[in-house]
Amino acid sequence: MKLFIAGHNGMVGGAIVRRYQREPGVTLLLRTRKELDLTSQAAVEAFYAAEKPDVAIIAAAKVGGIHANNTYPAEFLFENLAIAANTIHGAYKTGVKRLLFLGSSCIYPKLAPQPMPEDCLLTSSLEPTNEAYAIAKITGLKLCQYYRKQYGVLFHSGMPTNLFGPGDNYHPQNSHVLPALIRRFHEAKESGLAEVVAWGTGKPMREFLHVDDLADASAFLLKLENPPDWINIGTGTDVTIKELTETVATVTGFKGRITWDVSKPDGTPRKLMDVSRLTGLGWKAKIGLREGIERAYASFLAEKAAGKLRQ
Repeated sequence: MKLFIAGHNGMVGGAIVRRYQREPGVTLLLRTRKELDLTSQAAVEAFYAAEKPDVAIIAAAKVGGIHANNTYPAEFLFENLAIAANTIHGAYKTGVKRLLFLGSSCIYPKLAPQPMPEDCLLTSSLEPTNEAYAIAKITGLKLCQYYRKQYGVLFHSGMPTNLFGPGDNYHPQNSHVLPALIRRFHEAKESGLAEVVAWGTGKPMREFLHVDDLADASAFLLKLENPPDWINIGTGTDVTIKELTETVATVTGFKGRITWDVSKPDGTPRKLMDVSRLTGLGWKAKIGLREGIERAYASFLAEKAAGKLRQ
């Protein structure tokens, strides 16, 4: 099998590469952003035509936390829309047999029922702070659904919850909550600070999935003969941001106090995936949150020491 992994240098793509490197009979097709511009329709179609992958996993995306999504909505919408349209349409035009498009739990409404079932998609308004990113991911999901419906191609989607792990982005402003906390508490410990200020009230609930579990779930979905058009990928359990923050402080060894800046936005009150559909098909997450954070912190330290920290 010739497998194209779009976005292999990112956190998600890197985990999928690790997963398939140990799979016999798989040839990985990998291109850096400089080698293949996924926002260029001509470049993507030329690549597909030349390399003729059997399967494509679309893990490439422009990603970021609340601050980045709020600050650069036009870029988030355009780049992610272009990536989705080009990779999915190009795969169809050049005869790719199967495609898995990876999205995000932010596709669901801000006030979706909790836990969020797949069927609540497009039933009410999105969270404004990441609406641009969500619209692009919904479009990719719908492209797969409708190309499958109209043309009979086996294109389908996986919608993971909040992800973390090796290769995460630790930018002080543009990263997601968990890597931001890891960096903040590590630096506070190294500097001997007595206090760390966390954003918001700490009350929102969030679900977190280690990226290696997502890679395993992706491989599982690609083995299904008749997968759902889209399916939630998560743990089915969540914690408050306060609990998460305290766990990160413990794992990093920070001994000071934590205070909360309630002037900062909380974002969506709760985002928990209903994973009963995936569980019913036979897959469950294996890496617990505390173990996952310990692994992530170890990766952070190793990447920092090697000068390879994304930030």
